[in-house]
Amino acid sequence: MGIGGGIFLIALGAVLAFAIQVDPWWIDLQATGVIVMLAGGAVVLVTLWYWQDRRRRSSAARFPPDAPPPDP
Repeated sequence: MGIGGGIFLIALGAVLAFAIQVDPWWIDLQATGVIVMLAGGAVVLVTLWYWQDRRRRSSAARFPPDAPPPDP
């Protein structure tokens, strides 16, 4: 899903929680909006964590700890 999808979920949740004034009897739109915003935040955090972990593995594979530094 990525950062774009997470930001979309945060924006959608904010619209549901704060902008819509309809009050259907079968769903609480404010609670649904907050849940969708939290899910979007979780998506953004997991994506950033995955990118950081991937970057760390990539640099470790390129330069092993016992190898001499590369020549400039």
